[in-house]
Amino acid sequence: MQQILSQPYLKQVTELLKLEAEAIARVAHRLQSEQVEQAVQLLANCQGKVVAIGVGKSGIVARKIAATLTSTGILAVYLHPSDALHGDIGIVSAGDVAIILSNSGETDEILDILPYLKYRQIPFIALVGNLKSTLARSADVALDTSVDKEACPFNLAPTTSTTVSLALGDALAMTLIQVKGFTSQDFAFNHPAGRLGKRLTLRVCDLMHGGSDNPKVVPQASWFEVLRAISEGGLGAVNVVDGTGYLVGIITDGDLRRWLQKVSLTNIETLSAGTMMTSNPTVVSADLLAYEALQLMENRPQQLSVLPVVDREQQCLGLLRLHDIVRSGL
Repeated sequence: MQQILSQPYLKQVTELLKLEAEAIARVAHRLQSEQVEQAVQLLANCQGKVVAIGVGKSGIVARKIAATLTSTGILAVYLHPSDALHGDIGIVSAGDVAIILSNSGETDEILDILPYLKYRQIPFIALVGNLKSTLARSADVALDTSVDKEACPFNLAPTTSTTVSLALGDALAMTLIQVKGFTSQDFAFNHPAGRLGKRLTLRVCDLMHGGSDNPKVVPQASWFEVLRAISEGGLGAVNVVDGTGYLVGIITDGDLRRWLQKVSLTNIETLSAGTMMTSNPTVVSADLLAYEALQLMENRPQQLSVLPVVDREQQCLGLLRLHDIVRSGL
C-alpha cells in the first residue's frame, strides 16, 4: 500500500471552509425581500404539513430540513420524488406546502412530480441554483442558492451548493420559530430524551425521595436514632422536622461521623439531632427545574450532595440527591 506523505492540510481545509462560508454570505446578499417574505408566509400559514423534496445529496439536505422543522413544532416529512410517483404521493394532501431542492432545477425526477403537486394545488418553494430553470419558473417562490464553485477540486461533487441549501433551510426554520412564538420549553417537549429536553422539563419532584422514602427525625432524636434513619433511608442524610413537619435542619452521614468523633463517651448519650443538624439549610421546591437544583448544589465553595425539598410553608417534602440528578443524564 502506498504511504500517504504528511502534508500541511490545515491551510487547504480552512480555505475550503472559507469558500463555503463566503458562498453562504453571497446568497444572503442576493436574497430578495419579496421572495423571502412570500416563503416565510407560505410556511407560517401552512394548514397541513411541509413536504421536503429532493434527490441525491439534495435529498439528504431535504431530510435535514424536514427534521429541523419537525423538531421546532412544524409537522414536516421528506418525500423522495421517485417514490412519490410509485404511490407515496398519497402522503401529500390539501393544505400542505412543499420545499423542493435542486441545484440545476432540471432534475428529471423533480420535474416529473411537479404536475401532480399542481393537480393537488400544493404551493411550493424552490431552493434552486438556477433561477431560469424549469423548477424555478414553476415555483410559487424561488430562492436563489446558486454558487460560483463547489468545494470539490473538480467542481463536481455537491458540496458548497448543498451547504448553502442547508443553511437557507435552517434560516427559514429558525425564522418560523420566531413567527410562531415557539419557545425553548416547546423545543424541550419535542426532545424529551435529549439533555436539553431534560434540563428544560425534568423537575425536582421527578427525582426527589418523598413520602415513605423521605427519612425524617425530630430534633430530640438520639444519635443512634439518627444513625438508624440514615442507614435505613440509604440517602446519606436525614431531614430534621418538628412535630408539624416543618423543616428545621438536615444531618448528613458526614455530620454524624464528625460529631461522633469529637464528642466524649460520657456525653454521647446526650447527643441529639438538634445538636448535630445544620439549621436553616439550603432548600429547593418540588417544582424547581432539576437542572437549576444541580447548579445550586455544584456552584458553591463546598458542593452539596443532598438538598431538603420543601413547600412554600417550609413543610418537608423529601430529599434530593446529587447522585440522582447526575444519573438522570442532566
